[in-house]
Amino acid sequence: MSVILNAALDLVEPSRSVTLMQNISKMQSVDPTVMNLTGGEPDFDTPKAICDEVYRQMLAGNTHYCNSKGDPELRAAIADKLNKDNNANYTAEQILITPGGKYAIYAAIQALMNPGDEMMWLTPGWVSYPAIATLCGATPVAVHLDYNKDYAITEEQLEAHTSDKTKAICINFPNNPTGKIMSEADEREIKSWLRKHPDIIVISDEIYEQIIFDGRKVVSLAADPEFRDRVIIINGFSKCSAMTGWRLGYLACSPEIYKGALKIFQHSMSCTNSFIQKGAIVALKLQDETERMRAAYERRRNIVYEGLKDIPNIEFKLPEGAFYAWVKFDTEKSSEEVCDLLLEKAKIGAIPGVAYGEEGGTLVRFCFAKDDALLKDFTSRMQEFCATVL
Repeated sequence: MSVILNAALDLVEPSRSVTLMQNISKMQSVDPTVMNLTGGEPDFDTPKAICDEVYRQMLAGNTHYCNSKGDPELRAAIADKLNKDNNANYTAEQILITPGGKYAIYAAIQALMNPGDEMMWLTPGWVSYPAIATLCGATPVAVHLDYNKDYAITEEQLEAHTSDKTKAICINFPNNPTGKIMSEADEREIKSWLRKHPDIIVISDEIYEQIIFDGRKVVSLAADPEFRDRVIIINGFSKCSAMTGWRLGYLACSPEIYKGALKIFQHSMSCTNSFIQKGAIVALKLQDETERMRAAYERRRNIVYEGLKDIPNIEFKLPEGAFYAWVKFDTEKSSEEVCDLLLEKAKIGAIPGVAYGEEGGTLVRFCFAKDDALLKDFTSRMQEFCATVL
């Protein structure tokens, strides 16, 4: 029997980050010396207080269908968090709880896009943005930012990629993979561009917002009342609360967009896990735990930076947030070729920059959400690799 699948599937590749993470995990089962720095996952266990609350909820029978919008108490807590921490004035009725931040992005794009619409996304950027847009019938339009200009955003660049089909732009700060935070200059450029295009919606992926370094602060475009109804905030608990396997995220948006996203959610997921949502209420209160993990990531960033900064033939700019080392190699080899060599010669698993839409250089992403000893071993292997292979 010949099965004809959705034609859009021919336009997207499997997720490189997920595929590489799973393949290298298999390699580790055979050779434990292989180092897996592919997946963007905290190495911390989920805080015990969250686990205890979820277990209590299961024993109490909170294992049934729940409100499609999400647990009312959790939505109220998230609205309060957005108001207090982000200066973004949303109500509980504007919060939709989803099984992971990735699904929140999917629901937002699906709610917005019609066939032929265009969604701009800034590169380097997360591997799934263009794939999700394509699967939703839209056309992803990459805006390639310049490494040598510290990936600064300019109105001129945005304007050059705008057409009468542009419906939305997807941004991500702190950024995966670069670790860059949106600067005041970036914010001014985006806002100036948005004023000229009043119908364009911003999908703002803020999943790393609590993993920031050196006393910096992150700003959401939704904090500005002028743009709030045009911004869809995407966030979740995977990164800040070490809850990747729990699959819990959310979006916040205008009532008009919310109605569309809710319809999609009801017909695809029905609801998000009920007892896990109760654990998320506890997670929002564990600020000391969140800060402990953030401080550990900053220490680990510094370990990696100190170990890499003097190695010839590579460049590693200190990231402002998230937990990735975005390393540039001075070589004519492609990022995929470098990753193949890293795995073969140094037994280091990493993700090539081309997966993130990077152009104009050989860049590779390494996740440093690992223990200190492993990271010191990583920098030692990198020193030997660059001295003997590159």
